[in-house]
Amino acid sequence: MNMTLHRKFPQRNSRTRLLAANLLAFALSLVAPVQKNWASVTPANDDDLKQLSLQQLGDVEVTTASKEPEQVWRTPAAIYVITQEDIRRSGATSIPEILRLAPGVEVARIDSDHWSVAIRGFGSQFSKAVLVLIDGRSVYTPLFAGVYWELQDTFLEDVDRIEVIRGPGGTIWGANAFNGVINIITKHSKETRRELATLGGGNVDYGVGGFRFGGTNGKGLDYRVYGKGFLRGPEFHPDGSNFDYWKTGQLGFRADWSVGTRDTLTLQGDMYRGLDGERVAVSSYSPPSVTVIDAPHTVSGGNLLGRWQRRFSENSDLQVQAYYDRTSRLSPQLDELRSTFDIDLLHHLTLIGRQDFLWGVTMRWSPDKITQKFATLDFTPHEETDSIYSWFLQDQIPIFSDHLRLTLGSKFEHNNYSGFEIQPNARLLWALTAHQTVWAAFTRAVRTPSRLDQDLQLTSFLAASPIIFLRIVGSKNFVSEQMTSSEIGYRTLVASRLYVDVSAFYNDYNDLYGYGTPTAFLETSPAPSHLVFQLPIANALKGIARGVEITPDWKPVDWWELKGYYSYLFMAVHTKPGFTDPLNYVSFDNGSSPHHQFNLQSLLNLPGNLELDTSIRYISALPAQAVRDYWTADARIGWRPSRQWELSIAGQNLLQPRHAEFGGDVNTIVGVKRSVYTQITWRR
Repeated sequence: MNMTLHRKFPQRNSRTRLLAANLLAFALSLVAPVQKNWASVTPANDDDLKQLSLQQLGDVEVTTASKEPEQVWRTPAAIYVITQEDIRRSGATSIPEILRLAPGVEVARIDSDHWSVAIRGFGSQFSKAVLVLIDGRSVYTPLFAGVYWELQDTFLEDVDRIEVIRGPGGTIWGANAFNGVINIITKHSKETRRELATLGGGNVDYGVGGFRFGGTNGKGLDYRVYGKGFLRGPEFHPDGSNFDYWKTGQLGFRADWSVGTRDTLTLQGDMYRGLDGERVAVSSYSPPSVTVIDAPHTVSGGNLLGRWQRRFSENSDLQVQAYYDRTSRLSPQLDELRSTFDIDLLHHLTLIGRQDFLWGVTMRWSPDKITQKFATLDFTPHEETDSIYSWFLQDQIPIFSDHLRLTLGSKFEHNNYSGFEIQPNARLLWALTAHQTVWAAFTRAVRTPSRLDQDLQLTSFLAASPIIFLRIVGSKNFVSEQMTSSEIGYRTLVASRLYVDVSAFYNDYNDLYGYGTPTAFLETSPAPSHLVFQLPIANALKGIARGVEITPDWKPVDWWELKGYYSYLFMAVHTKPGFTDPLNYVSFDNGSSPHHQFNLQSLLNLPGNLELDTSIRYISALPAQAVRDYWTADARIGWRPSRQWELSIAGQNLLQPRHAEFGGDVNTIVGVKRSVYTQITWRR
């Protein structure tokens, strides 16, 4: 059925459209040299549209790899930084869409408000192998070990950068930083003292708007408040339904206070409310049947985060952070209320021999309450408190001056599902020159069990005569998924205008999520009597993943930049001895993640404060999802008539009217539409 639906998506002329799009982008770019004054084009407002040289991009300080600032050149990890300028010129309106800019990140739109986001494999709506943070606050839910992407939002104009770590980050961030870490970092309040308002809309993004107001008291206290909202229409559905409409409103604030020369305080918070549509299938015992429901989820929540930093000396500093997060999801299937309390301490000091030593402690409690709505879907018990207690040590040791550094560390963690876990890490960085580094890493990481793994009770109607149900049940014997990772990388400034970053990896997985041996039995209650085939959730799979990511960035002239990536991934996942998993879609020709990803961006600054930004990308097929490979392209034209105003028009998925990216919805494959929208932004 999925294959029949998929033929409705036009693909035959994709190569012709690809060639035409490339010719258009490069033709517009290559006419530039006839205008001698283009070489001196600069943005209308250098503060807002800061243009970094490729050398400066390597000098950018990142914090996700070690929780302490360090330059990209000095980071022994596969890290990619998406800057505010990248976000603005991408034309994207959501965080998952922005993540398409990063190599090794697999982003597939399931429908208007749901995504599959993965790093180096295991793509699914749950994003179980990726830890996502917003300003150091984890948005990973212990209900199903994943991320509600439709809830992860912030005012995009206030995002400073998004740091993406490809590869395990468990030593620093703990369990569930399995295949990678995504850290969304907003700007310091002193960078947002001015007013800003933006408004846009189009054929799919019906309305997008937001505002920000910032200021200072002139005595070290800076602050801002913001508000945003949007209404998004449905994608294309072969059956004509429009269940996936989406709307959300959000308010937030941030205040940063410098107390003297040694102390810094930060207080920030957000609150939101919205509706996101979804299609779900619900089974019933009496009468034995399955009903497809198209209905919205009502979502609401908020968070409050405080952070204190003290610098004792040039060689020692301390950070204490605490946050509270409240989430409410009221859905057609079940309701969940969850609160999370988190306290995190980090101490950095320089030891004898210029060793950078870090240690830290984390405590987290997350009570939740489940309200059952159907007899065929439940989590037992209905109330549970997830807890994590962890501490870590990491030492960066200079072996040969600043040219060769060894980093050793480990996370020691206890959780209420699998008990005690250890995640060691060893990394070596060799600085061949100031702008040429080689690094290697060996890491052990775990993905701890969730309530879905141990507490789920899901029953689905299969047949009417005789009456047969399939039941999937969680298991208290489910233990952490395990991975050992070997990585190697090389980054270099080949010339002042050409930067290249290459990384390769080999991951060995064990005790992966799967299903155990099925059993069959007759059940008389609830009536009528029926046959049940029961599948227990089990650590039934093991396998490997290997791949390479190549990320060049080229500025042939001051006013033109070309950048992109190519990512290759191979996965082989199979059942462990003693198990027979009938639902192992991961092993079916890498069915959940693409083998090949390619992305090319052209960023062109034109005279008269005009910008022309184009991108084209290729994603290979997902056979287990019945999704074919596809090419598509985006384009944006921006104009800044003055320092205060910016106008833009952006088109997304331009090569065909619609295309499929993932097969996660019930009984259908949704087509992602071609879309166009305009935006106007005012700054003061």
